[in-house]
Amino acid sequence: MMEDFGLYLVMTNPVVGYERCCEAAVKAGVRIVQLRMKDAPRDEIVATARALRRITAGTDTIFIVNDDPSIAAEAGADGVHVGQGDMPVAEVRRQYPSLRIVGLSTHNLAQAEASIAAKPDYIGVGPVHATPTKKIPDPTLGVEQAAKMIARVPYPAVAIGGIDGGNLPEIIRAGARNWAVVRAVCGSKDPYTAIVELQKIANETTPIDKRG
Repeated sequence: MMEDFGLYLVMTNPVVGYERCCEAAVKAGVRIVQLRMKDAPRDEIVATARALRRITAGTDTIFIVNDDPSIAAEAGADGVHVGQGDMPVAEVRRQYPSLRIVGLSTHNLAQAEASIAAKPDYIGVGPVHATPTKKIPDPTLGVEQAAKMIARVPYPAVAIGGIDGGNLPEIIRAGARNWAVVRAVCGSKDPYTAIVELQKIANETTPIDKRG
């Protein structure tokens, strides 16, 4: 079973560019980075994914591609993250055996519970707070409901949606051991410092294990 990993960086339009942002994440010891390029041409996504694969290769940083397992496999990524309307987890594993990690987005308690049968390596839980990173956002969960979903599954769950240094302690204290950020790092001109500051906040916050 996959172990908890703390910060999960979702890279969407980083102001310093994808490669520099990924290099900062690797330098800071981020365990998982995801490439999310919504609506970009496929060739552009593949080229960017291959560049990030080169940066993460041979490091402790796992590289995930969002939505499309064919792009993830073509780029040699470690895994793919799929949504509720994307290819089912079992089908991803059957068609793309090179992808050793498959993550799944969940947006309510019923989806989190249903994920147990699908057996992903981890689930995303969100959006915890309102976020502008999706054109059609799912209903906001709030910390309490997100905590219930996190506690429900036997594998890592990643809280995501509007998380930054200001509200990170609250979600960790509620039971989140893994948490994803987008704008808190991608919006910074110094992503390395932004990551280190988030890691410092997390390390200084006492988590509560509500699972089991």
